[in-house]
Amino acid sequence: MKRWRIMATISSIVFLAMSQQLAAQHAPIDPQAWEAYKAKFLDASGRIVDNGNGNISHSEGQGYGLLLAYLSNNPADFEQIWYFTRTELLLRDDGLTAWKWDPATTPHVADTNNASDGDILIAYALALAGSAWNKKDYLSEASHMAQALLLRVVIHVDGRTVLLPGAEGFGAADRDDGPVVNPSYWVYEALPVMAVLAPSENWQKLKNDGLSLLRSMQFGPRKLPADWVSLHAKPSPAAGFDAEFSYNSIRIPLYLVRAGITDKALLMRLQAGMTTDGDTPATIDLTTGRPKQPLAEPGYRIVNDVMACVTSGTKLPASVRQFAPSLYYPSTLQLLGLAFIEEKHPECL
Repeated sequence: MKRWRIMATISSIVFLAMSQQLAAQHAPIDPQAWEAYKAKFLDASGRIVDNGNGNISHSEGQGYGLLLAYLSNNPADFEQIWYFTRTELLLRDDGLTAWKWDPATTPHVADTNNASDGDILIAYALALAGSAWNKKDYLSEASHMAQALLLRVVIHVDGRTVLLPGAEGFGAADRDDGPVVNPSYWVYEALPVMAVLAPSENWQKLKNDGLSLLRSMQFGPRKLPADWVSLHAKPSPAAGFDAEFSYNSIRIPLYLVRAGITDKALLMRLQAGMTTDGDTPATIDLTTGRPKQPLAEPGYRIVNDVMACVTSGTKLPASVRQFAPSLYYPSTLQLLGLAFIEEKHPECL
């Protein structure tokens, strides 16, 4: 029975991958760009190094690394990243990964709580690579992780299906203003694959309710979502966190367009709210609407440029088409943006 389920999963995901024309047929990330990314961020052990955050590694970074290696059609690099992920982070007894690995501490993992976006990215990349490269062990692990996500962090609140950021610390029993969610943790493009890996109508509900919440989260003068949102009553910025649209949230529009969600009103509201001078995004104080930190790196600016491509056919400027890695997070967003445009909107190149 187990073998039958795995084979059915393979067939379903192969069909999904073929329908999306993913990297098994064409690598949308330029080989030189991937080599530059690896040289900057991929440690010999297989960990993706966050050089803007004390050189830690985290499940999000491992998930991004796996996805980028897949989009580069590089099975050897994928396996290297997966080896570190499964040996150093897959420590919990529920099938989810510990969120943070710190080279400066002993033990390297001090907090075994998970980060749900990292787990979704890891499971998604394993599923795509497993189907493209006929790796049944990847598919089996992806299915196990998707089931764990469904059981541990996909919850129902007041008629909504939502995603807890972690299995511990964010629920109604954990906080006075709980549950608390992070709208940037919804990796929309991955949710149809999660529904193949762990069949449930809750994945579609999670997508629909995530989008509904995102449309309703219009905080402050700029009408933006907060990084951390309490759903205890009416959605509002969560206590104990800065009320801001910050680094986490910059990726929300990129996640939307990569998933084929082209709600022009939503995209344009996000673009207008997060943009300061020209097309430069910034972190925003939601209470005052004032920019806190301009984000001028190409990896941040490409989010606005990808939205402009999708909504009005505007070509990407040369400054974001050229990849020169600097910090882990914007460099990752830049490659995800470039891969999407290469695959879906080459007319914008």
